[in-house]
Amino acid sequence: MSEQIIGAIPQQRTLSSRVAIALLLLVALSYVTNAMDRSLYPQLVPYINKHFGFSLSEGGFLSTIFALGMGIGGIPAGYLIDRLSRKSVTIIGIFIYSLFTLMNAYSNSFWDLSSYRVLTGVGEALQQTALFAMVGAYFYRYRTVAIGSLNAAYGIGAFLGPVVGMQLFMRTGEQWQTPLIAFGAAGLVFCLLFWAFVPKLFSEAKGITNAVRHRQVEAHLPTHLATRNLILVSLANVLTGLSTFGYLGLYPTFLKTSLHFSTSATALCASMYGVGAFMGLPAGFIGDKWNQKRVILLAALGSMVVYLFMFNVAQTPPMQALLSFLQGVCASGFLFVNIYSLSQRSVRNEFLGRASGIASSSHYLPAAFSGMLLGWMVGHLGWGTAAIIQLAIFPLLAILSMLMFDSKLTSKVVLLEA
Repeated sequence: MSEQIIGAIPQQRTLSSRVAIALLLLVALSYVTNAMDRSLYPQLVPYINKHFGFSLSEGGFLSTIFALGMGIGGIPAGYLIDRLSRKSVTIIGIFIYSLFTLMNAYSNSFWDLSSYRVLTGVGEALQQTALFAMVGAYFYRYRTVAIGSLNAAYGIGAFLGPVVGMQLFMRTGEQWQTPLIAFGAAGLVFCLLFWAFVPKLFSEAKGITNAVRHRQVEAHLPTHLATRNLILVSLANVLTGLSTFGYLGLYPTFLKTSLHFSTSATALCASMYGVGAFMGLPAGFIGDKWNQKRVILLAALGSMVVYLFMFNVAQTPPMQALLSFLQGVCASGFLFVNIYSLSQRSVRNEFLGRASGIASSSHYLPAAFSGMLLGWMVGHLGWGTAAIIQLAIFPLLAILSMLMFDSKLTSKVVLLEA
């Protein structure tokens, strides 16, 4: 099939570059609070387990069950974004996850705590899917970079969450509820900021139709949503999510119970994952310039190697901090950013919102049970063997899936002659 260039539409009004960048920063800051809650909770699991008398597998379940809400909420969020205002969906999402983060602090049992965690994930899914569709459409020429900037914001939150949260925890007499209340309140403030300062000209941009000299080549793509490439990249997303969240959910528990690290050393090592996630921005530049399939393959291979050293070799805080940083680079910086971007580029522009929702659900829905699975295997096989099975083999399967991905069947942005 011969390629056709679409999008020959008169230029729509756009914002100045400075205003657009300022709005991107505000949007990114709203995503920081999302990451702070996610990264804090595993730090609190040992203390929540002690408070309620939960087992390791129950604690692992609580640390990752929010991903069930993200998985459930992802696809409906994609459909909502294609039909409603992205700004409205974002505000609703921030409100939901902030409210139920607060409710976590007032729970009384395993079941209401689990329910609040799931509902927190639903709100995070609405926010994340809307934000990624928003920046992917407005900054269509540098889509992966824009998504990478949000991932860098996630890295800031993932770093601050354990450090700030555990300081609040220790300074208030080791009350695990205190940081949850503080982070939930911060999210509610961002609802107001987003409503007041983000214009629809930014949030509801139509992507490629804003262009004059740039047009998108996508006539060679199938006219339906479920393309072969989208299925393959979604499968890789499922497998990397299972390994990443198994690690995130129980890594602090591994450091405290197996390596006997102090509370502060555990928080520092876990927060280094967030520092590695800062690499989402350069990872976006690389993904926009190089073959994203190859970038994903190399990052998955790197993730496997880091996991093997992390749970089977390294014994000291400096080594664990370095490996946690490298895992942030591989899993969050390169894998998540490029897989999410490639999911959008695997379909036509009209399906962008739904592709974002599928990417979110693929990553988070199976991950909801990754902590419980890893906790169960640790109980029967030990940390080293369990890590080899869940944290190394799953990325290998993701590599096999991406080897079948056809890089030619993705959308492209081209520069027209003046």
